[in-house]
Amino acid sequence: MTGATTAAPADVGTADASARPGLLLVALATAGMVVSVQQTVVIPLLPRLMQHFDVSVTAVTWVFTASLLAGAVATPLLSRFGDMYGKKRMVLVAMGLLVAGSVVSALSTSLPVLVAGRALQGTSSALIPLAIGMIRDSFPRERVMTAIGIVSATMGVGGTLGMLATGVVADHTTSHHPVFWGTAALAAAGLVLIAVSAPDLGARHGGRPDILGAVLLAGWLVCLLLAISQGNRWGWTSGGVLALFAAAAAVCAVWVLVERKVAEPLVRLRLLVGPQSLTANIASILLGFSMFAAFTLISNFVQSPKDKVGYGLSGSVLDVGLYMLPSTVTMLVFSSLAGRIAARIGPAYTLAAGSLIASVSYVWLAVSNSHGYDMLAFSAIQGIGFGVAYAALGTLAVQHVAMSESGIASGINSLVRTTGGSVAGAATAAILSGHVIAGTQVPTLAAYEACFWIVGAGAVLAAAVALFHGVRHKHGHH
Repeated sequence: MTGATTAAPADVGTADASARPGLLLVALATAGMVVSVQQTVVIPLLPRLMQHFDVSVTAVTWVFTASLLAGAVATPLLSRFGDMYGKKRMVLVAMGLLVAGSVVSALSTSLPVLVAGRALQGTSSALIPLAIGMIRDSFPRERVMTAIGIVSATMGVGGTLGMLATGVVADHTTSHHPVFWGTAALAAAGLVLIAVSAPDLGARHGGRPDILGAVLLAGWLVCLLLAISQGNRWGWTSGGVLALFAAAAAVCAVWVLVERKVAEPLVRLRLLVGPQSLTANIASILLGFSMFAAFTLISNFVQSPKDKVGYGLSGSVLDVGLYMLPSTVTMLVFSSLAGRIAARIGPAYTLAAGSLIASVSYVWLAVSNSHGYDMLAFSAIQGIGFGVAYAALGTLAVQHVAMSESGIASGINSLVRTTGGSVAGAATAAILSGHVIAGTQVPTLAAYEACFWIVGAGAVLAAAVALFHGVRHKHGHH
């Protein structure tokens, strides 16, 4: 296989970057935080956007899902470009697309235009694996795990900050436009910070991009997500839904054939389903499902008016962010500890522990959800779980591959995590819209509790897969 022949010049990277690794880490962490801000910034606005555009919960969920879907396709493509043309250049491209998408969203006056802007914003998800690749190129080996943990943690922190910022804006205006002008300004600042502080290191590998692979990947993911999201509306056995599932399977099969034949595929199937990669990627898809599902569920649940529907916390858009603040604090603290934990017990067992802790938070909400302290407890426990799990996942994805393949391996792991998140958004929207209070479009409490149990089960499965990986590959370090 290619890649194993060429190791990235780690010694060069370390020598060059050692003078200012702190500044590089700040720049990458800031950029990572901005990316996660854009992922969650619309979530508290979904109920309001539903009324503003007069659309169903299924339709408005695409404002969130479109960015995940675009990220799923852009991540392996830009990761590949990073290995070909330099990771710093592709990080700047990702930030530039985030600025452009933010401006389009800020100017949008219809749902399709907003969804298009969100898709452009979503391409910036590729920044996370590119940042992990830059860390491996630039940092001494003993500091890599801690640095990856810090960048991974900023994703969770940025997610909560995005909700808080949206809440503050929403308290002062009914328009969604100021929120996106805010992300445009943040992304522009992040772009400048990366441009001036990040060294351009790592080996370059020639070749040509696999555009056909990217188109086919987008095709089968869109078919799959459309089928899941429209299942309740059209009927799960309707011709349209069955045709979409069939199309997803057919296009996926063609995509696999293309990726096996192309000299330099978008997704190296060995890094997707190879002996060590498969379990890391399955854990990633389950963790992505668990984390992204929580974002949309919590936002809607907190804002549900208790006096009218019999459940919820009658909260404002700002309250959503405030309830998630404990998660930000615990995620920051525990992600910084994850490196030490993983050094003792290994990243696989660390990931398993984090996933189990995250599952406890969902079980809490499934069982007890009628008070504000239930949401605060959920938030604190979830932050501990994901803080530990995401830091470990970043290392688990790349520890067994050659340095020259770290960008692609990390990109594939991000791709499957984002795909899990996309499926979560569509699946939970399908459950909520399928079980509504009679005569309304409002989901029942039972529908929310079913979602909490399902999401918790996803985290438990992620823990089981991680445990299996740890037992199976005790000596799987490269």
